[in-house]
Amino acid sequence: MATLLEQYEQIVGTDVIDQLRQLAKLLGGKRIIHISSTKAGGGVAEILHRIIPLKHELGIDAVWETITGDADFFQCTKLMHNTLQGNRFDIPDYLLRHYEAVNRENAESLRGLLEEADVVFIHDPQPAAMIESMPARKGKWIWRCHIDVSSPYRPVWKYLRDFVRGYDASVWSLSEFAQRLPHPMYLIPPSIDPLSDKNIDLGPEELGKTYARWGLDPQRPIITQISRFDRFKDPLGVVRAYRLVKEFTPVQLILAGGGATDDPEGEEVFNEVKTSAGDDPDIHILLLPPDDNLTINALQRISDIILQKSTREGFGLTVTEALWKGKPVIGGDTGGIRLQVVNHHTGFLVNTPEGAALRIRYLLKRREKLEEMGQKAREFVRENFLITRHLREYLTLIFAVANETQDRIELL
Repeated sequence: MATLLEQYEQIVGTDVIDQLRQLAKLLGGKRIIHISSTKAGGGVAEILHRIIPLKHELGIDAVWETITGDADFFQCTKLMHNTLQGNRFDIPDYLLRHYEAVNRENAESLRGLLEEADVVFIHDPQPAAMIESMPARKGKWIWRCHIDVSSPYRPVWKYLRDFVRGYDASVWSLSEFAQRLPHPMYLIPPSIDPLSDKNIDLGPEELGKTYARWGLDPQRPIITQISRFDRFKDPLGVVRAYRLVKEFTPVQLILAGGGATDDPEGEEVFNEVKTSAGDDPDIHILLLPPDDNLTINALQRISDIILQKSTREGFGLTVTEALWKGKPVIGGDTGGIRLQVVNHHTGFLVNTPEGAALRIRYLLKRREKLEEMGQKAREFVRENFLITRHLREYLTLIFAVANETQDRIELL
């Protein structure tokens, strides 16, 4: 059976895999730790589930741990997430003090692992304050921010900045997301894994079962949004766009996704979407387990058009997944969606439900344009957003930070 690297080589070519092996040799003997808030739900967990095994196959000593927290902690970090993305809300002081206490507790439980690591990646705001409890750390600490902090509510950003300024470096998905910090700052967009259950090719039999399972009509167009039930994903706007399209074209809507253990608002938003959908038999609202990747894959593949009508978006891996499957994406003109949806080439950028409806109708009436966009979309992802590129940039970053050099790296 082919190894992971051999399987990737068939997709991206020999040169790309050779570069990964050469970079990995430079990191021999170093221990790398990743810390995040959850192993289920959301793009961070999805990326780490794929990148850690690849590091192991390259001979890199990599470990992934998650922090623990109670309801108040995750309420605080959800408010922090929303305010960093622009909502104006003062987080109560008692929640911030609790946030700090939970970070101290997690730092203590992981102290032996973290103090001896050569490189520690701390993902997003949830575990960011742990660095305050690690004055004796020997390695380099890197804060990896996956969210859009381009226009944060300043009091909350200033609070968080007091922690993250102490890191040795930070990593951002896009340049416009970044806030000035007194250390080296790097840009590394996220990626998808073409070999994962969410992205592998599926046969006609599997796709046929998907139509039957969810009561979908294969003779009528399907538009789909796959995302967590989160207000920033604007699911209510998606329902509005669908209704505007349905006035002219018989169409079906799928809103599918789940929650995450660090998102306490998911159930509330899910119920709002159900109320908005009412008893329309052509709106299919699916609450899926976070690991139901084959179902998500199949739903995207049977769809004609994929939506991601976010009002704020860190990157949007569901956009990448859809483009890889040769589907044009109609996405919100925000964040990382702009990096992926090349207007009029791999999809369309929109700002309103009315704009989304207009573009849906345009593509459904012009099937040749829809197919052309889909072909461009797949190649665009192959060149820019696969996990092999992501890992190459991570390994280069680790070497640069660990060796305190920002000059070029020679691969011999």
